[in-house]
Amino acid sequence: MDLSYILNELGEDREHYFNAVAPPIMQTSNFSFKTVAALGKAFEDEMGGYLYSRGLNPTVDILRKKLAALDGTEDCLVFNNGAAAIFAAIFANIRSGDHIVSVKAPYTWVQRMFDVILPRFNVTVTYIDGTTIENWKAATKPNTSFYYLESPNSWDFALQPIEAVAAFAKEKGITTLIDNSYCSPLYQKPVEMGIDMVMQTATKYIGGHSDTLGGVLCGSHAMMKKIFDSEYLNIGSGIQPFNAWLLIRGLRTLPARIERITQTTAKVVAFMKQHPKVESILFPLDESFPQYALAKQQMKGACGLFTFVLKDPDRDSIVRFCESLQHIMMAVSWGGHESLVIPKCAGIRPADYDPSNKEHRYIRMYCGLEEADYLINDIKQSFNNI
Repeated sequence: MDLSYILNELGEDREHYFNAVAPPIMQTSNFSFKTVAALGKAFEDEMGGYLYSRGLNPTVDILRKKLAALDGTEDCLVFNNGAAAIFAAIFANIRSGDHIVSVKAPYTWVQRMFDVILPRFNVTVTYIDGTTIENWKAATKPNTSFYYLESPNSWDFALQPIEAVAAFAKEKGITTLIDNSYCSPLYQKPVEMGIDMVMQTATKYIGGHSDTLGGVLCGSHAMMKKIFDSEYLNIGSGIQPFNAWLLIRGLRTLPARIERITQTTAKVVAFMKQHPKVESILFPLDESFPQYALAKQQMKGACGLFTFVLKDPDRDSIVRFCESLQHIMMAVSWGGHESLVIPKCAGIRPADYDPSNKEHRYIRMYCGLEEADYLINDIKQSFNNI
């Protein structure tokens, strides 16, 4: 399906809303029925029509169709945020006594679910270095029912051999879920490599303007129906019509923004690599990256996120660098119009900071839509304060 068609036309029946170019926000909680039979049918299958906006909503449906097409899947559910999407996908596919294999150091709220919530239901998790298929095989037990992947993750950008992991999972009857937020569907399509469900935080590249949250979960219609009928409706974590409308608006410019961000990031990374105060760079499509060959094989691009390490291991130098930036803001997340920086040490108590631990020294940077020279000049003046 053509990308331009997906972003500009798919799901948009404009003749149904006065031929308006932009779709309306169906800001309604409820839908009425002419007959008792029609109401009864909606009760029987809430995913088959509109009953209550906690379930389906016309504005949200336009977004669902576009996002499913982008990922190359049959169907899609959209949540209020990425954490909710992951929570629902996992809870719908596990039961007491099951075992999960996950990449090490996953997204904070995924690890909180694995470490705090799932043990209450007698579900265990094994964390692994997911960069080799051998590690997945070794961690798999007779009761393993679920694999959780993040490829690349959002700090050191470790990749998993997606096709090999998916193939082994299918052989063992194990359900797979991958967080594809780093690449977005434009730069990586895990379903084509055999993954069952693909998640991304629409808060980031899909929205693109740092003004709304969203979580995308794509997969087969049967899987989405299974989740919709249980966790989606029960938890009530579906996205609201206005937020869905903002994400539709964000989709219109997604390719242009991704292209601009990619070009800017390449220039900033090149500058950082040659700077005398930078010890190393982590960026999947840089030739120095440990898994560069796999990144080239699985990914079409790498967008705007990279990590670097200063040569000076002192924590105060990291703090001075981040606090001296005048235009690049310090904040979590990425994917919006604004460039961001976040030091790993912000989440580590000063007394626990270990300069010999390279991960403690990580500084993650996101390049937004600003001019490359504008960002480089800001980084230069900040380096001067170290």
